[in-house]
Amino acid sequence: MDTLKAFITLLALINPFGAIPMFLSLTAHQSRPQLHRTINTAAIATAVVIGVSALFGQTLLGIFGISIASLQVGGGVLLFLIALNMFNAEPGRDRSTPEEAHEATERASIAVVPLTIPLLAGPGTMSSVIILSENARHWWQLALLVLIGVAIGGVVWVTLRLARPISRLAGQTGLNIMTRVMGLVLAALAVEFIANGVRTLIRA
Repeated sequence: MDTLKAFITLLALINPFGAIPMFLSLTAHQSRPQLHRTINTAAIATAVVIGVSALFGQTLLGIFGISIASLQVGGGVLLFLIALNMFNAEPGRDRSTPEEAHEATERASIAVVPLTIPLLAGPGTMSSVIILSENARHWWQLALLVLIGVAIGGVVWVTLRLARPISRLAGQTGLNIMTRVMGLVLAALAVEFIANGVRTLIRA
């Protein structure tokens, strides 16, 4: 398993910079202590989602009789759709729907839903982690993938803590540029996932 590639894949998928506008909107009414609790919970929840997907994702696939190759093709298509929305600087309905955003304004806590799931760590992230875990040949590689999840959670924490300064400094145009760059990287990774899955299915 390529550690750097796994980190870049998940960072591009989660794209905490792209979540800044929605985060600021959802937390506009929160006090400073509430804001800090939301950030802490979202960062921890992101790491937990990645860790659980890495450790138990393949077991879940086995229960439903889904092959990794099929997940690579299906997950790759999903990633490409997400990347397309990111390249157009759109949040995309596959990450968070208007209904979920409206419901979030009425929630006491928005840290887990919809901020972490599906805005940060949605189905695309989960399927990608499962695909990456399949490439882990040793237990320490799987542990390394879990540690990558912890590192991604740290990136989410830092980004959300600095959300207001980043938003003021970069502006909407700057955030859109970062989102498009992440989308371009993600599109290339999605094509690779699909190609690997198709090759495996053809050989089978």
